[in-house]
Amino acid sequence: MVQPYPHRPRTGCRGHQRGSPQFGLTRPPVVGNSPGGAVALELARTGAVSNAVALSPIGLWTGPEAAYALGSLRLARMMAESLGGRTARVTGHPLGRTLAFWQLVARPRQMTAQAADAALPNLARSPGFEATRRAAHNYRLRSFAPGVPVTVAWGTRDLLTPLHQARRATRLLPGARHLRLHGCGHSPMSDDPARVAHLLLSASSS
Repeated sequence: MVQPYPHRPRTGCRGHQRGSPQFGLTRPPVVGNSPGGAVALELARTGAVSNAVALSPIGLWTGPEAAYALGSLRLARMMAESLGGRTARVTGHPLGRTLAFWQLVARPRQMTAQAADAALPNLARSPGFEATRRAAHNYRLRSFAPGVPVTVAWGTRDLLTPLHQARRATRLLPGARHLRLHGCGHSPMSDDPARVAHLLLSASSS
């Protein structure tokens, strides 16, 4: 049976805590991007994980900033839905990739057409998108002193959750390690996968 998607970061945290023992996992390391980054931080708050890495986590925004970010994603989803099975018309051209992914990736023109054509239909078909978007609007990260190693990394070219939100993270999580991913956007895995992999390996060994 497919379980309902946990739309709220704190709900996702509780779901992880319940599910980990079923898979023989005891305080595993976690990493997440955007809403997943918020879930990783909430898990670190509870001490249910051995360490956490959050890449451009949500929840460090103001109301207007949340409305901008989530509204931008909603427009991207509407465009993806309108294309239907014709996404290759957009993703096959560098300009089309820029229009589709400008708020998520620093260099969307450099994405391969194959990667872009896989990502756009996923956005259109995501069943939990609207519920997650509504829940995310009201989510705010609360300050806490991490009892496990926590790394918060932010792309310097993040246009969805801009870099000034990283400074709020520094204030709210003074015990965490705060890094900048130079030249990366909101989803740094697309812009510099090797650097993100190195970050994760270094965090897991800390």
